[in-house]
Amino acid sequence: MKSIDKIPTGKIGRTSELVKTGVKIGGNYLKYYGKKAFNKDLTRDELDKDNAEDIYDGLKNLKGSALKVAQMLSMEKSLLPSAYVEKFSLAQFSVPPLSAPLVRKTFKNYQGAYPEDLYDSFTPNSVNAASIGQVHQATKDGKKLAVKIQYPGVADSISSDLAMVKPVATKMFNLQGKDSEKYFKEVEGKLLEETDYKLEVEQSKFISEACAKIENLRFPKYYEELSSERIITMDWMQGEHLSDFVKKDFSKEEGDQLGQALWDFYMFQMHELKAVHADPHPGNFLIDEDQNLIAIDFGCIKKVPEEFYKPYFELAVPENINNRKFFLAKLSELEILRPDDTEKEIDYFSNLFYEMLSLFTSPFHQETFDFSDESFWNKITELSEKYSKDTELRKMNGNRGSKHFLYINRTFFGLYNLLHDLKAEVKINHFKKYLD
Repeated sequence: MKSIDKIPTGKIGRTSELVKTGVKIGGNYLKYYGKKAFNKDLTRDELDKDNAEDIYDGLKNLKGSALKVAQMLSMEKSLLPSAYVEKFSLAQFSVPPLSAPLVRKTFKNYQGAYPEDLYDSFTPNSVNAASIGQVHQATKDGKKLAVKIQYPGVADSISSDLAMVKPVATKMFNLQGKDSEKYFKEVEGKLLEETDYKLEVEQSKFISEACAKIENLRFPKYYEELSSERIITMDWMQGEHLSDFVKKDFSKEEGDQLGQALWDFYMFQMHELKAVHADPHPGNFLIDEDQNLIAIDFGCIKKVPEEFYKPYFELAVPENINNRKFFLAKLSELEILRPDDTEKEIDYFSNLFYEMLSLFTSPFHQETFDFSDESFWNKITELSEKYSKDTELRKMNGNRGSKHFLYINRTFFGLYNLLHDLKAEVKINHFKKYLD
């Protein structure tokens, strides 16, 4: 993949790149409607493919939070057309890397020394490039290391990037009024945390030490003396990305073992630590030759406050969902129902969330759950399509739910998708053996 020698870091430079992308998308629509005039049966597939490609091509050179948002959207498989999911998923671990000269210059700016001054060896070309940083191989004192270097200007451009993305997100999710600001602030805060590599090292050590007792789960060791605000040095972990593993033939035993480790990892964090790895995409997990799961990135950790945790999991219990008075009270606690809602809005959103929660929490209602069950996924798709086409929903204020839903729901959607890819059947309460 061709490397890049510079990244636009100023607001004007980054805006102009997005304007160019907008012009290309406008051309795609003109081409589509021109063809549609002569062929009434033409679908949007070609338009979606062209738009997804142009948007991704524009974002991949900008890197940073704009690309991170695309990565987040790629996990919402029921929200976007497949062309977007396929293209945006490349943002997880396949974007153009910085050139070797720019890497060396960036490293010196961050660390005050060149890579060859700190390591016994350092590979100038990256082995993995993602939305916020790229990874290089190095060695020191006989140890094989992974060195993650943040792209220049990423931290400084988060606010301006989100301001550019905001109009699209507002329209997509039908957000209205000033209340929607809490969601953008939540995303901005998390993205800023992801650019703080000192914080990431702290979080990595905390989570990996707490979860070390979970079977079939491994973590790298982190080296604080070789890390800084924009550089992380950790053990090089040998394995293949989960996304590559699931493309090959693997046994049910292997899928179940990896899926159980993944499920236990997330449930332990959620219920014991009240802090969870909120970026469960395939690029953050490796699988070693012994079918152990390796977690390698802890930049995005979501703390789960008690006032959200309690009602959230109370609604995973069938009898609570079916108790109308209790159910409505919890919806209010979770800010799904608003004090200014009309009776019509209360009925509409309580019915919507009853359907959603009944389906989405169904794995918790059983001792074991098979995430390869296509009927479960078909029901999720059907429900998503039902409400995406509901004209009544478009008329209502989309500011629904606590800001904590953003990353907690993202975590569960990502987890469910990974378990589906692994075709895993998991023991739902197995994680409890690790609780203190």
